[in-house]
Amino acid sequence: MSDFMLPDIGEGIVECEVVEWHVAEGDVIEEDQPVVEVMTDKALVEITAPEAGRVTRLYVQKGEIAKVHAPLFAYQAESDAAAEPEKVKPATVEEPASRPAEPPPGAAAPSRAAKEFILPDIGEGIVECEVVEWRVAEGETIAEDQPVVDVMTDKALVEITAPEAGVIQRLHVARGEIARVHAPLYAYLPEGSEARDDAPTAEPAPREERRPSRESPAPAWSEQEAAVEPGRGPYGRIPAAPAVRRLLREHGLALEEVPGSGRQGRVLKEDVLGYLAADDSRQERDEVRGARDAGATGRAPAEPASGDVRIEPLRGVRAVMAKRMVEAASTIPHFQYGEEIDVTELLALRERLKPLAAAEETRLTLMPFFMKAMALAVREAPILNARLNDDVSEIHYLPSVNVGMAVDSRAGLLVPNVKGVEGFSLLEVAAEIQRLTEAARAGKVSQADLKGGTISISNIGALGGTYAAPIINAPEVAIVAIGKTQWLPRFDAEDRVVKRAIMTVTWAGDHRIIDGGTIARFCNAWKGYLEAPETMLLHLV
Repeated sequence: MSDFMLPDIGEGIVECEVVEWHVAEGDVIEEDQPVVEVMTDKALVEITAPEAGRVTRLYVQKGEIAKVHAPLFAYQAESDAAAEPEKVKPATVEEPASRPAEPPPGAAAPSRAAKEFILPDIGEGIVECEVVEWRVAEGETIAEDQPVVDVMTDKALVEITAPEAGVIQRLHVARGEIARVHAPLYAYLPEGSEARDDAPTAEPAPREERRPSRESPAPAWSEQEAAVEPGRGPYGRIPAAPAVRRLLREHGLALEEVPGSGRQGRVLKEDVLGYLAADDSRQERDEVRGARDAGATGRAPAEPASGDVRIEPLRGVRAVMAKRMVEAASTIPHFQYGEEIDVTELLALRERLKPLAAAEETRLTLMPFFMKAMALAVREAPILNARLNDDVSEIHYLPSVNVGMAVDSRAGLLVPNVKGVEGFSLLEVAAEIQRLTEAARAGKVSQADLKGGTISISNIGALGGTYAAPIINAPEVAIVAIGKTQWLPRFDAEDRVVKRAIMTVTWAGDHRIIDGGTIARFCNAWKGYLEAPETMLLHLV
């Protein structure tokens, strides 16, 4: 008996509603027969049978929600029913139990109670991930909780560990390929399972004595094939697996364009790949013919490219960043506010405190001061630490200041946040920043550290930038870009030219609930704490 897993039925879709079952438990089904209709948030989708057989169980009832990559129904394949082996007779004194047949020379050893490791849920809404690095190889012994593989989701790098001790039998997904949630990731032989390999098994009959249960001059489906239109299945549809249909969508092809080589005109993956390769060849021939025609008419051909175009799929964190930045820029009315901050006194204070922080094995940068001053300034303008509800009808003022910081990691831009800055000391904030920065740059920051931010800082000055126009990290309502610190001439109280450390900052605010006066007052309060850092002592916990 096999479980039919609900396949990918649309980009980003993780669940759907069962609208109508076309079969019942016990019904006989044919290959490509419509089995069930499901409704996604975009369209009604018809699911067909992958092969002929008999439905044994419906896991999801009409009106309930089905999950992508989860069992939808169970069925017994027609081929499995026909080839079901006879049960082994119990061993008696007169008739001893038969021993396992010896495999022929050169044949692969039979599978010894191998188990499949199913990729679990690794984040809300995540249905696939990229295999970044295998820590083990086939045939290698693993221990319980040993790191086995690193996978990259659209949010972070996740480390998958072994559920129990054993031996790796097979890696189903190669490095750089896409693994599906709730699909097998690798197979392994659990420790101690060799002891079960001596169980009695029936000796197979000799090959020449095997006979079909009934003779027929042609397969049972041949008559049905003759009655349908060539290239169409028995239900008037071009047969193709969901994975093949998805491959066609990715390349902008219609199912009718690709001739199928399978039974009843089924379009196989090899057919699509072959069609694409032939299409590329046709394009190359057209380009050569065009260049030849241009030469014959006296027109100069276009200059050849200096090299091949390198194509890299947009995946993981970069794909999510692209989507969210477009959404934020197109749905939030941004406005910018710039200011200069004199951080001369702040730099001097940090230099005095750095040895004390180093004694606690903590690296003290300016970022803890920025965050702590921001948490104090929020008390004067709490709307900077608020957010709008989904239908933009309410403003929710958040009780905790969770300051996010943009980190340029190897996986792309990540924004982990320090939670509850208002309740931490400067040293505690510095330690948390150090932890999050190291985790983000290694691509191993946790999902909890990426969620729940209320206001963000982008330190472009660390890379040499002076000004920027940042995009708000929705659903937050404000973000600040901090430029590099420059030593510039300024006038003091007695009109003398002095050298001061000047840092530029640029705020972006959500103009739906924040106006220029509000962000100016907030920035002035924040600036006051940074230019006279000793004033923060009155409010530090």
